[in-house]
Amino acid sequence: MRRFFVDNILPGAGFVSITGKEARHIRNVLRMKKGEMLILMDREGESYKATIEAVNYKEVKTRITQTMPPLPPSPVKISLAQALIKSHPMEYLIQKATELGIHAIHPFYSERTIIQLKSVHLKNKMDRWTEIMKSACKQCSRVSLPELNTPLLFEELINNAAHTRILKIMLWEDEENVDLKQLLTSVSPAPHIFVIVGPEGGFTINEINLAKDAGFHTVSLGNRILRAETAALSLLSIIQYEWGDLNKNPLLLN
Repeated sequence: MRRFFVDNILPGAGFVSITGKEARHIRNVLRMKKGEMLILMDREGESYKATIEAVNYKEVKTRITQTMPPLPPSPVKISLAQALIKSHPMEYLIQKATELGIHAIHPFYSERTIIQLKSVHLKNKMDRWTEIMKSACKQCSRVSLPELNTPLLFEELINNAAHTRILKIMLWEDEENVDLKQLLTSVSPAPHIFVIVGPEGGFTINEINLAKDAGFHTVSLGNRILRAETAALSLLSIIQYEWGDLNKNPLLLN
């Protein structure tokens, strides 16, 4: 059954009007008709079965028929801080991270970041990323969007994370002593993890020291040389497998 995001759903009213891009997609692309069923999702994580009552030029009128029980969220919240990378890899990363249950995405600029978003283009880029997350949520039956933050400088990102009592991990290709498996098996499962993945050119020593001073554990993913987006998605998958819901019996964390 097709899924669509609607900003304001008042189930008590019984009827929901869909407008904008979602209405155009229903009318022009899917060519859905009166009587067809769909699922409506809002930003609060609620979802409802509904029936199309009418398809008009500017809106699609629907009638709510059932409130759906929400899927349980992952028992571990993972916040990903990703250095800005090229457009297509960044979009792919955001899409797949959403499917993997990411809690929040924090783009940032590091010393070796090649991509620099001018303020005039930033809103369009953020809107594009949001649409990608919406599409990914529909695909995987996720009812709530990840939190998407405005890009920060690396120093700002570190300062914001320094005072949080969560497990903080930083991928570093030159880490020789600790890999991700060693770290995850040496600490108790944490309900919230903040991970940092760098740009194509990696981190500078100054950035590594700033992160360590803020309580980040630097880890490697072994001997393979991975692209930034591959490394980030591998990291998320491993954490979800070990502590999250990429298995039938996830850990219940406090």
